[in-house]
Amino acid sequence: MPHIVTNDGVRLHYVERGSGAPLVMIPGWSQSAAQFEAQTEALSAGRRVIAIDMRGHGESDKPEHGYKIQRLAMDVRNAIEALGLARASLLGHSMGCSVIWCYLDLFGDEGLERLVLVDQMPCAAARSEWSEQERQDAGAIFDGAGLYETIAALAGADGVETTKGFVGSMFTDGFPAERVAWVIERNLMMPRRHAASLLLNHAMQDWRDLIPRIALPTLIVGGRASLIDWRSQEWMQRQIAGSQLEIFEEADGGNHFMFMENPERFNRLVDDFVR
Repeated sequence: MPHIVTNDGVRLHYVERGSGAPLVMIPGWSQSAAQFEAQTEALSAGRRVIAIDMRGHGESDKPEHGYKIQRLAMDVRNAIEALGLARASLLGHSMGCSVIWCYLDLFGDEGLERLVLVDQMPCAAARSEWSEQERQDAGAIFDGAGLYETIAALAGADGVETTKGFVGSMFTDGFPAERVAWVIERNLMMPRRHAASLLLNHAMQDWRDLIPRIALPTLIVGGRASLIDWRSQEWMQRQIAGSQLEIFEEADGGNHFMFMENPERFNRLVDDFVR
């Protein structure tokens, strides 16, 4: 099983297809590289496609430490260096976008080519003093109390059922139930106590100061029916000079996992953008 070892000794599993200019795909919270199966196959014609299981996720090691966005950004850095990836494009889904933003904050964009940001809000947890416009632009889905209730449920006896409800809401009604069940199974490969720790750290990050400083060519993809408010994706597009925005309608698979629900359209968009 292909893997790299991080600078703190954690084995990260990855999937690799093709050769040429590299495209690195980073899954979301509690998700796995296997969910990019349709992308690793279709996008590997003429390029080297790599999908990483982050620590604690999928087939990677599940240590007792490191469940913070900053550590995951370092893990991506370690993977890029270990695999010798020059001029890599990065694609992040959901929390994977936060990992990319943290990577840019820590290491800059040297050696990177393009970004694909798939359905992630700039800040998941709203502060009490925010206006309604600030909440909308940030795409916040939690307030303070709601966030801590969710974390407690995930880490406690109801962790599996909480996961089923949370992840199950991220697909349109037209997506097969057995496929949703498979995604939930992949999510549950991450121990719920680690998933809870990571979600708390992830939700408390506010990237609204970083996003306007992105200078790389950027494609933003959202879903009209997603729990991530599509208007936050429009805000991001306005902040990133020259960026492109594509919103999938609900009838077109436009929920949080549009890359699984409508892989043909999604893959065409990414293929055309990354080149």
